[in-house]
Amino acid sequence: MRHRKGFNHLGRTASHRKAMLANMASSLILHKRIKTTEAKAKALRMYLEPLITKSKDDSTHSRRVIFSYLKDKYAVSELFREVSPKIVDRPGGYTRILKIGNRLGDNAEMCIIELVDFNTNLLEAQEAQKTKSTRRRRGGKKKPAEGTPVAQTESVVESDEVSVVETEAHEEPVAKVEETDTKVENVKEEKEESEVPKAEKVEAKDDSKKTEAVEDKKETPEDKKEENKKTE
Repeated sequence: MRHRKGFNHLGRTASHRKAMLANMASSLILHKRIKTTEAKAKALRMYLEPLITKSKDDSTHSRRVIFSYLKDKYAVSELFREVSPKIVDRPGGYTRILKIGNRLGDNAEMCIIELVDFNTNLLEAQEAQKTKSTRRRRGGKKKPAEGTPVAQTESVVESDEVSVVETEAHEEPVAKVEETDTKVENVKEEKEESEVPKAEKVEAKDDSKKTEAVEDKKETPEDKKEENKKTE
């Protein structure tokens, strides 16, 4: 019967159980990850996490107390040199249990127990998610109700803009027509100006011909004398 059983005895005697947990704790500290059954992993977590908390105080007394549990000087030095600086700011929860399915022989539930701060792949993935999760929501502006003065002012502004656009649209073709009319008038004036000197030139030529004919008709006194001699 259970009778105030506060932890899992794991089917072993006290000495066997303590030796096994000390060996597993040393292996976890040295390798940062081990594979075992789920029951042993939960018992190891209860055994190891108080020791990791005690390692935050790097003193001779705490080293001797932890050595009395682990019985391995290399594991103790690794705990104080590598593990404790990383878990100084973490208030508990130093290990993680990952279930990986059942064992083929006896169908025991298997898992991986690891130190949280030493899973580099998971830490990199979490950092990537943090950097990507800095999205800012762009909420659209709320449209004011129709009866509010803001909505009325917005409608007035929109109507003014529409009227301005319409007047510009009407003014553009009128301006284009006026420009075409001015161009046609300028062309006509240029043609008239070019025709005036031509007419003056023609009239000057006619006048010169007339004067020559008149001069030819005028008789000199010498011509008259010659005609009189001929008649005599």
